[in-house]
Amino acid sequence: MNVFDRYAPFIRDYIYRSGWRSLRAVQNAAGEAIFGSQENVLLTASTASGKTEAAFFPILTLLEEQPSSTVGVLYIAPLKALINDQFGRLGELCEERDIAVTRWHGDAAQSKKRKLLKKPSGILQITPESLESLLINKHMEIPSLFGDLRFIVVDEIHSLLRADRGLQTFCLIERLCRLAGCDPRRIGLSATIGDPEAAGAFLAAGSGRKTLIPRFDGGKEVWRLSMEHFFNAAPQADEGKTISVETPAPEPPTDRAPETADPGVGYIFEHTRGRKCLIFTNSREECEAVCQDLRQYCEAKHEPDRFLIHHGNLSASYRESAEEEMKDDDSLMSVCATATLELGIDVGRLERAFQIDAPFTVSGFLQRMGRTGRRGNPSEMWFVMREEHPEARAMLPDSIPWYLVQGIALVQLYIEERFVEPPRTDRLPYSLLYHQTMSTLASHGEMTPAELASRVLTLSCFRRVTQDDYRLLLRHLIENDHINRTENGGLIVGLAGERVVNNFKFYAVFQENVEYTVRSGPEQLGTIVKPPPVGDKIAIAGRVWVVEEVGHKRRCVECTLVKGNIPAYFGDVAGDIHTHILERMFRVLREDVHYPYLMPHAVCRLADARDTFRKSLMSARPLVPLGGKMWALFPWIGTYAFLALERFLKLRCARRLGLRGLESSRPYYMQFTMQASEAEFYEIVCEEAQKEFDPQELVYPKEVPVFEKYDEYVPPALVRKGFACGVLDVDGMKTRVSAWRQYLRTQEEP
Repeated sequence: MNVFDRYAPFIRDYIYRSGWRSLRAVQNAAGEAIFGSQENVLLTASTASGKTEAAFFPILTLLEEQPSSTVGVLYIAPLKALINDQFGRLGELCEERDIAVTRWHGDAAQSKKRKLLKKPSGILQITPESLESLLINKHMEIPSLFGDLRFIVVDEIHSLLRADRGLQTFCLIERLCRLAGCDPRRIGLSATIGDPEAAGAFLAAGSGRKTLIPRFDGGKEVWRLSMEHFFNAAPQADEGKTISVETPAPEPPTDRAPETADPGVGYIFEHTRGRKCLIFTNSREECEAVCQDLRQYCEAKHEPDRFLIHHGNLSASYRESAEEEMKDDDSLMSVCATATLELGIDVGRLERAFQIDAPFTVSGFLQRMGRTGRRGNPSEMWFVMREEHPEARAMLPDSIPWYLVQGIALVQLYIEERFVEPPRTDRLPYSLLYHQTMSTLASHGEMTPAELASRVLTLSCFRRVTQDDYRLLLRHLIENDHINRTENGGLIVGLAGERVVNNFKFYAVFQENVEYTVRSGPEQLGTIVKPPPVGDKIAIAGRVWVVEEVGHKRRCVECTLVKGNIPAYFGDVAGDIHTHILERMFRVLREDVHYPYLMPHAVCRLADARDTFRKSLMSARPLVPLGGKMWALFPWIGTYAFLALERFLKLRCARRLGLRGLESSRPYYMQFTMQASEAEFYEIVCEEAQKEFDPQELVYPKEVPVFEKYDEYVPPALVRKGFACGVLDVDGMKTRVSAWRQYLRTQEEP
């Protein structure tokens, strides 16, 4: 097929105007799959490879040939910023044919939404949360909006593969199609899919179609990688040492940070001047702290502020101004950001990305690095790993630079294996079950229990939920007034349920803290958790403010800008680290390999860690003596298998081992005291792991492990079951413990 000739004339004109000399491989492959079949399509290609155009060129061509009488394309994206970015690109593409492109999220204009409701057409861009709101609040409009829907495009689908938000998205897609009576094809887009077949099955669930995954040569990826390590105070790891391996020559500093600067942040300050950069952190608190530091360095050097900030707790105006600044190719501002700028937003001629400490996933690393490398330049990322000096009498585990080792493991896994985290499809999402039950009732009104079950339990993501489980949930909700029975025996939303459903935060299934809006005069700065008393200071938007007034009923904080430097707090951030990453970290410490992207401090710090690893016999077996009856256990398994192992040791092995005082640095190591010997440890844990037991035995007595947003409304029995059978990786834990039998045999040898 000549894909270019198959495109509609206005698409070909757009390509000519854009100065393209040929189609890219992904665009040819996508065209053949979309034009040549009626199946779903999953497009996986590197960042900035043209996936959006690859999908929309053939989609818009088909709609040009056979126009839709309603919205023709539903585009779902995980972030408002991504929708805003794609809005401009799609608008330019569709302008000539007068195809409407409408944004529908919390920051979008109401007038545009009303216009779409009156005359549904074109492309609708929406977040999962806004789609939830649409199904609840515009229930009667769904058939007229989407009755002739042809395509659903799910952008950055990898970000939806491992949490409730992704399951929610596909529940909503199934519900919308049933309600509208439409049968659209699904098109998934991502740069970071590790298991395309599993992702394709996830994309297709409930659609009645297969997923085509076009194969093509995407060309050679070229990276510029740098990884440096800093202790937060002198001396650094390489001071007074001779480096015997070749390392890249460090780029000469373009300016100097203040002498008392945090060395890692000072390094970033030196190497962002005169460039447009992104500085990624793993939490909003760290993002605020780093931005404060960098701005203070500007002040100390008497130069203009050159740093902006972007994270989910900032107001729309702050986020959008940072996004616009990034798109300006003449701008030399740098932005401190969290995952809010991780996904496929075109940030213009970005020169490099910095990553402070290691991200949790290979996917996150690839996405963040992929923000660079556009306009024909290689992708470039500089890792900055920071830690405190271990105390003189610190225990063995504290002497390992875990973030440095994790960062190397992430890079090596992709270079060597093209590994990216697979979907999590084996969960028991009872929190989401509550959410979709209440959403369905709020949308449809009174329903019989059988009707409700037929609409909810038949959604693909609830395939592991039994009818008995659902009956238990419904009885619990009736008892607690979340659902009421009518005189006719039907079910409706109860008074307690209305308080939940009628709150705008109901639309999201990810955890949210109770937040207070922060204002300075008429300007909204963002939101914070746990506001301090009047007179204290807060950090937000990269600056420090003094609190003038706290309105607890209105959840509003009034403040005034001041100088200073304090930590911010927005709520905890959890990391989901895959077992394969921990296994590769073990190999990083064990192998004698030089990684060419390591800079001088990092080379020496890794050499010290490898020396400690060998001398402590960590390489020989997972259990290492720390002196007396104190032990350290290094299981090298991912977050949820590690959590299962913690509970397994405490609840099934502690008495036999004489185990006490178990403390964890999840998912790297555990420390504890025990009466048993090393040989007895392996014997007991292997024996206990071989026994058949219900995973729910790893839930503490009377514990209700509220893990997801709506678990508090779910019957305790289902919360325990969902945690034990859907969160804890008991099989992964058992597999690792069973492997320890080799150490038992070694102990038994004469």
